[in-house]
Amino acid sequence: MIRLFLALAAAIGFGLFLASCNTLSKEECIAADWRVIGESDGAAGYEPQQRFAAHAKSCERVKIVPDQTIWFQGYQAGLVRYCTPLSGLARGQSGNGYANVCPPETASGFLRGFNLGSKQHGLQERLNSMQNDYSSKETEIDELSDKLKDAKDGDRSELRRRIEDLEDDMHEIRRDQRDVQDELDRVSEDVEWFQRNPNVALPGPGY
Repeated sequence: MIRLFLALAAAIGFGLFLASCNTLSKEECIAADWRVIGESDGAAGYEPQQRFAAHAKSCERVKIVPDQTIWFQGYQAGLVRYCTPLSGLARGQSGNGYANVCPPETASGFLRGFNLGSKQHGLQERLNSMQNDYSSKETEIDELSDKLKDAKDGDRSELRRRIEDLEDDMHEIRRDQRDVQDELDRVSEDVEWFQRNPNVALPGPGY
């Protein structure tokens, strides 16, 4: 009985896994407006061949073949909305990748925004990581300080040394945080300028 239950649970889990891989549900395949779907995919910046192939795979379950021509017409229309400087900025700020889908005439503007947003995102991630490291060492010091209260004389010097090492590490983290924060402030100023002037090259260093 237990073996049957486990087998059933595994089958259900595998079915849910397969469902999660589908880009479209069976109902969406049946009622699909391929131009609208293509436009949505283009506006999201999906790589076209992989995305369309995924739709085709999803709709095999109901024996529906997507209309590639109409889908691609929609995709190109959506790409116009995606391939803008401000869209690139938003994508970079969110930490998303870029699938090199923008045509040459709009790629440079998109990438100006994308690289700037990615720089801002990366610096913020570094600050967050440093703060987590600092908090972890702070917690460790608290734990060692509690141990120090009841420690034997022979263990006290080692505990103090470990606390001092952690305090030195925390001092270095704070120093590095100030440097990264200064850089982030400069990049954030560039972002504000870029948001007001999305079609003009940044006056400062390139990104």
